[in-house]
Amino acid sequence: MNVIKTELEGVVIIEPRVYADSRGYFFESFSQKEFEEKVCNTIFVQDNESKSSYGVLRGLHFQKMPYTQSKLVRVVKGRVLDIAVDIRIGSPTFGKSVAAELSEENKLQFFVPRGFAHGFVVLSEEAIFQYKCDNYYAPQSESGILWNDPTLNIDWILNEKEILLSEKDKINPLLKDSNYLFDYSEDLYA
Repeated sequence: MNVIKTELEGVVIIEPRVYADSRGYFFESFSQKEFEEKVCNTIFVQDNESKSSYGVLRGLHFQKMPYTQSKLVRVVKGRVLDIAVDIRIGSPTFGKSVAAELSEENKLQFFVPRGFAHGFVVLSEEAIFQYKCDNYYAPQSESGILWNDPTLNIDWILNEKEILLSEKDKINPLLKDSNYLFDYSEDLYA
């Protein structure tokens, strides 16, 4: 796998080696050993999958301590714009975001470490989105940042009228109003 660094420390795009021929294709979607060698030392404990239609925006989500999560995400059908936002107070990139387009064609994966909010919007008719988490889902720890917080200046590509949100995501706080951000100096993997 080829690891592509982004502007945000720890957030990487992973490009698998795809072997294609007239029969179809094959690729190794995950290797714990190679991930630890090239990205970071974490162990994924839960896999999730969602199906969404065009315009669905899920995010910007994270889990509070002590249940914070890293996510390794990919699209197996369709196309999404995936976003990571640095929410580590004191970080040189605090409040900055990075985007990656993930699709069934490009087979890219996006690693979002602990200390970042995560979200995506569906750009195709529908998308099936899979992600690995290195901590279990804890509903009491759910949190988020408002997807269209003007200080984040995220270009979601779609017109705001095309965006479909859950009731929860409509009322997430602005970054400046969140009480549950992370400390850049804290080891979130301890």
